[in-house]
Amino acid sequence: MAKNVLIKIEYDGTNFSGWQIQPEARTVQGEIEHVLKYIAGHDVHIHGTSRTDAGVHALGQCATFDWDSNMPVEKLPEVMNRRFGAGGEGRSGAPGDIRILSADVMPEDFHARYSCKGKTYRYVIDKTGDIFARNRALQYPGADKLDVDIMREAASHIIGTHDFKCFETAGGTPRESTVRTVSALDITDGESSITIEITGDGFLYNMVRIIVGTLIEAGEGRRTAASVAEAIESRDRSRAGFTAPPQGLYLKEIYF
Repeated sequence: MAKNVLIKIEYDGTNFSGWQIQPEARTVQGEIEHVLKYIAGHDVHIHGTSRTDAGVHALGQCATFDWDSNMPVEKLPEVMNRRFGAGGEGRSGAPGDIRILSADVMPEDFHARYSCKGKTYRYVIDKTGDIFARNRALQYPGADKLDVDIMREAASHIIGTHDFKCFETAGGTPRESTVRTVSALDITDGESSITIEITGDGFLYNMVRIIVGTLIEAGEGRRTAASVAEAIESRDRSRAGFTAPPQGLYLKEIYF
């Protein structure tokens, strides 16, 4: 009898065209399904919690799938990671850009997407200009001069239950409602980077990246903290800030 398996995944999104499988493109879903087919000997379709965009990373993405192979579920992370490391180049055992952190058998009715109760995203703004950070953080001119206190004041207007239509980019899956609850939004000012972490019950298309762009504009003095509340009230995308690039974004954690 097939088991319902939940895997927890981390990946460097730099060389992927996003999560969702696409013809003629390298995607995270496509790579995982390819490895599962190699192990099982037949097609295995996975259901991810979040469809991250091209260049976006994950520390705790999740996916479920039916598993009826003889390979024990607890062995899957080790075997899959060895295959990801091989990367078609015989580098078995070396790290790949996907890593399976855990694999667990779940109840039959559990689903990685529909059982999700909330998520935490992390966004990293680099202050050093280090070229080796360019694919894993936003390198923004003047990042070291951003007024983090103003950014935190602006962020306070986002926490709570609101209609976040102003933070949604056109082109995503149409939603019945654009009302979401943001339960936490924390900004940490470190020596080499500014880290923004946001937790909510769900997010609209590009919502986190637009929030980050809006907070950066507040930190630069290009908008007031109060203007964030006004943008939310307006439901008008043009009243919010720019969409921050994908490379600074990480899907940190998923809650079930």
